[in-house]
Amino acid sequence: MPRSKLLFLVSILLSGLLVAADQWTKGWIVHHFIPGEYRSLVPGYFGLTLTYNTGAAFGFLAGLDGQQRWFFVVVALGMSLFLLVWLARLETGCKLQAVALALILGGALGNLQDRVELGYVVDFILFHFGSSWFFPTFNLADAGISVGAVLVLLEQSVFATGKDRKGLL
Repeated sequence: MPRSKLLFLVSILLSGLLVAADQWTKGWIVHHFIPGEYRSLVPGYFGLTLTYNTGAAFGFLAGLDGQQRWFFVVVALGMSLFLLVWLARLETGCKLQAVALALILGGALGNLQDRVELGYVVDFILFHFGSSWFFPTFNLADAGISVGAVLVLLEQSVFATGKDRKGLL
């Protein structure tokens, strides 16, 4: 049983909200764009484009024959279970860590849903600098995972003293 039921429940709610927002935005983009179509929102810097990613983060392993789908499904399920246990063990004072883990969990579940249902992940957010530099296309789930990972690192290094690190494994 979680040490802090309320913190655990709020964390699960945050994860669920991220999954819902991620799936809604992916559904919207799929219905309003064709693959490869680009619409600029901030000319020269930011826009939306529909891409399908069969790989992991930023297209890693995307060139394989498709069997990586089930590998990534198993990894996401294992990581989600690990994050749930971690969240359940957090003490009441570990709010920043709970937010961080909830974002990672929500992101993992959002991309997991795509992999199971579609066999790939829908990506659509594109940052670039003119036509010379492009950041890999990503989605809200990826953003949640990235922000959550940065928050975990910050919480464990910048914001924590030795005594405050009890939330980490």
